[in-house]
Parts: sequence; C-alpha cells; structure tokens
Amino acid sequence: MHKNSRSLWEFANPKRFVSIANKLIPWLTICTVLSMSVGIFWGVFFTPNDYRQGAAVKIIYIHVPSAFLAINIYIMMLIASVIWLIRRHHVSLLAAKAAAPIGLTMTLVAILTGAIWGKPIWGTYWAWDPRMTSFAILLMFYIGYISIWSAMEYNEKVGDLSALLCIIGSIFALLSRYAVIFWNQGLHQGASMSLDKEENISNVFYLPLLVCLLGFVSLFFTLLLIRTRTEIRIKRTTSLLRMN
Repeated sequence: MHKNSRSLWEFANPKRFVSIANKLIPWLTICTVLSMSVGIFWGVFFTPNDYRQGAAVKIIYIHVPSAFLAINIYIMMLIASVIWLIRRHHVSLLAAKAAAPIGLTMTLVAILTGAIWGKPIWGTYWAWDPRMTSFAILLMFYIGYISIWSAMEYNEKVGDLSALLCIIGSIFALLSRYAVIFWNQGLHQGASMSLDKEENISNVFYLPLLVCLLGFVSLFFTLLLIRTRTEIRIKRTTSLLRMN
C-alpha cells in the first residue's frame, strides 16, 4: 500500500507529469476524434426521431455529455484543490486552474443546448427549474474562479483563495447533479444515464450517447493535459525570469 501510494504521488512531480502528458496526448486525441465522430454521426443520422420530441431529441448527444462534464470537472477541481491545501502540490493546483475554462465552456454548452432543446418541448428557453438554476449558479462559480486567477499573479495565497472558492462552489456542483432527486418537481427530466436500467433512455439512443460521452471525456482529458502542461511551463519560465 505504501509503495502504491508513493508511486501515485510521483505524478505530482512537474517533469514526471509533462513526460506522461506528452505520451498520452496523441492517443487521447485519436480517441477523441474517433469516438466523437462516430457517436455524433451515429446518433444524428442512424437513430429515429423520438415519438414525442421528434428530431429535437438528437441534441441529447451534445447536451448530456457537456452537462456531465460541467459537473464532474468541478468535482475534479475540488479534489485537486483539496490536495493542494493538504499536500501543497503545485501540479494539482495548476490542473484545477487548467480545468476551469474547460468546465466553464461545457457549462455554457449545456445551458445553451438545454435552452434550444427546451423551447420546442417546454415552450420556453428557460425556467427557474431546480437543476437549471443550480447550473446557472455553477456557471457563476466557474467565472468567479477564473476571475481570481485572471486578476492576480500566481502565488500560494491566490492558490488558497481559489481552492476555498472551489470548495464552496462544489456544493452547487452536487446540487446540479442531484437537484431532480432532492426536489421532485420542475420541468427538467431525470437522468438520461443511470445504473438503474429502468431509468435509462432506449438503447437506440443510449448506445450512441455512450460513445459521445467517451468522446467528450477524452476531449476533456486531452485539453486538461495540454493546458496543465502549458501552465507548468509558464510557471517554470516565470520563476526563471524572476531569478534573473
């Protein structure tokens, strides 16, 4: 157990991280392109229209994966922030910083595609539904987190402040995930993907959705590794310039 734990923390070494990222990025890029292309093409052109929602249902292949990532990227940032506060590993802090713009983008995509999907189904682009409201608040926390880094130079105090904000915002990330369960009301439907097969959508939509989800997750990890690698290099360059 001690040996495995020791091996895990070796990834916090910036040089080790960059080395691993350089090896993984090409493979993740291939996985992203293939799975997103196959999943979206399959879902859009080879699945039927829904008997109630018509062709509008096919926006699910963008909306569900982006919403999934919007929530889980914030949870990833929470874990990285806690590691920073406890272990003071700069790579974890830089990974959280790198993930934030990706999470913000996914949150915006989820909100916009949800609005487009909701108009023909609900008759409105927006309603203060519990899940939709918590997503709007989550968006604000993403913006707040990014603003902290944009307004201040990199240092440990900024890292601590951003980590604390991330921890507070994680409450709304969890609310976004479980809002429909907590409040059994509102326009928004329940989860499209669940461990309970009875709650899942039909397999004709579910299978290409899984492929799309794989593509979006691969895209996230590809961008995360690229952005974290860049943050490490910027920090290294800044430190060298200060020394000179």
